[in-house]
Amino acid sequence: MDDERGFLATLIGDGRSLLTLTALILIGVGVFVVFQASTGHFLPQDTAYLGMTSQQLCTLHGCRIVHFMVHDRISFGGVLVAIGTVYLWLSEFPLRRRERWAWWAFAISGTAGFLSFLTYLGYGYLDTWHGVATLALAPIFAGGMWMTRPRAGEGAGATLKPRFAFRSRRDVGRLLVLAATFGIVCAGLTIMTVGMTSVFVPTDLTYMGVTPEELRSFNAHLVPLIAHDRAGFGGALVSCGLAMFIAALYGFPSRSLWQALGIAGISGFGAAILVHPAIGYTTPIHLAPAVVGCFVFATGMALSFSSSRSPGCGGDRGRQEAGPSRSAPLAPPESMTPPMR
Repeated sequence: MDDERGFLATLIGDGRSLLTLTALILIGVGVFVVFQASTGHFLPQDTAYLGMTSQQLCTLHGCRIVHFMVHDRISFGGVLVAIGTVYLWLSEFPLRRRERWAWWAFAISGTAGFLSFLTYLGYGYLDTWHGVATLALAPIFAGGMWMTRPRAGEGAGATLKPRFAFRSRRDVGRLLVLAATFGIVCAGLTIMTVGMTSVFVPTDLTYMGVTPEELRSFNAHLVPLIAHDRAGFGGALVSCGLAMFIAALYGFPSRSLWQALGIAGISGFGAAILVHPAIGYTTPIHLAPAVVGCFVFATGMALSFSSSRSPGCGGDRGRQEAGPSRSAPLAPPESMTPPMR
């Protein structure tokens, strides 16, 4: 049998495989970051930049400087897993159905994520490993975006107008999820700005028992390295929050959507909150935004998921067979178009 299909063309297909690969890489990197940071050791480039190991730095202030750096990195790893999870859902479900909003979710979230690398201009530390990873991932993501880009005449128009009926628990739950994910974006912008400017908030310095001047006098590279971690974490939060917000806004309520958002919420909120008691950083005013955001998100998810399991709400299959109910958020019309080939 003659098979004239190209090897790479067949593997890449319609381009979604490249976006799926991007998501899997983000998840893998996130898991690695959490594991590596939990060991308490620095990466080789960090040690070279500082000129000292984490064990040497751990001798200062009861190792709280190292613990503070670990808490930023574990939080960052959890957010990477969350981004990758939402990207997987976007690629496998709405983008497969040529829903244009899913492509724009990738575009907006991905652009925010890649541009956040440039925050190093604010603190002066160019992480070579981070830079190489970004340069390696960017062509994969860009290739997937180019191949899956919306084309004239495919699917429905790009104007989507989600509505809020407030007629059911699902509507209220969806609004709470949107509020929580919008809060994630705001938190990311705040942390990213702090990382590029003052680097620390007062509770950070109280926890470490040190001033920025003391940190600089001990090692001139220490503050730029911490700023890099903070700004990177903030940028990841912005990217994650945007992807989750758009998915919750335009995605039709389904089991797959709530499962993806649930996994993303557990990995993101879980890593960011649980690391604090693990290192003894339990200042209430510092933890309050994350705890409140987690509570709002969890409440919204519970209301939405419980409603989706009620009669007449059959998840993805129900969407295709029965269509949306009057109390459900507006389903984008392109969701009924045939899968990409």
